[in-house]
Amino acid sequence: MIRKISLRHLRSFLAVAKTGSFTLASAQLFQTQSTLTATIQQFEEEIGLKLFERSTRRVELTEDAIKFQPVAEKIIRDFDNALNDLQAISKSQQGLIRIAAAPSMAVHILSPALLTFRQQYPDVNISIQDAGSAKIERAVLDGEVDFGLTSRLHNYPELDYRPVLHDVFGVVMPHDHVLSKMNRPLKWSDLANHPYIGLTSDTGIGALLETYPEISFGQNSDPHDHASSTTSLYAMLRLSGKISVLPSLAAKAGPMQEFLFAELTEPVIHREICLITRHLRSFSPNTKRILDVLMETIGNLN
Repeated sequence: MIRKISLRHLRSFLAVAKTGSFTLASAQLFQTQSTLTATIQQFEEEIGLKLFERSTRRVELTEDAIKFQPVAEKIIRDFDNALNDLQAISKSQQGLIRIAAAPSMAVHILSPALLTFRQQYPDVNISIQDAGSAKIERAVLDGEVDFGLTSRLHNYPELDYRPVLHDVFGVVMPHDHVLSKMNRPLKWSDLANHPYIGLTSDTGIGALLETYPEISFGQNSDPHDHASSTTSLYAMLRLSGKISVLPSLAAKAGPMQEFLFAELTEPVIHREICLITRHLRSFSPNTKRILDVLMETIGNLN
């Protein structure tokens, strides 16, 4: 039975694995290089496996170590998050709630919810970061925020995704665009051959649209421009006179309201907005309160 392995060994292993250097890892851990070397050697002796191949230029992981690295990362992440959860409960998060949300969710959902919450609990501090789906999922996973509000992208098994809202897709265009003159509901097929700007596949919107190959805008419109966020998309739309495709809430948030928005049919496509939390996460009383207000706000929108 292995009795001498501790979190110190795992943290040392991960530091060397990520930096590829005992020198850099020891500086990161605020240890002497000799202490770190001894820790790794003790780890290897205890498990009976070699973890690193050492060369004059770089330290490389063995095949067994490569397989073990994600396991070690999960152990450390779960441990650190568990401690953060305990501190949050004992201190009621020191009056601080941390939220990550897609920009459109911050405007349409969080803003009215926070107004209601602030009236009831004026002394609670709130931190909001807006970002794309990938960054929000990672922030929740790493315990940097208490919860997130965005579309599902990577579908991490460690996260819980609770669908709370459906947001219909439509075309965003200048008010004088030829599509705005059509006296009927617009179809996806109507967008064919019109120059457009898409969102990259590392965004929740871009990734979702890639799952619908039948809504291709037509071969004559490829290749097309891309933007990595709605902020950069807005800048490109202002300069080009082209069209794009966005969910309704994103199209009606901030400066995007400058453009005309029309829902698209055949097919009708929705973006599913999820409340994202970490599996088995223990919330502070304040976080529970704001979640109640948030769900009531969303309920009033549906």
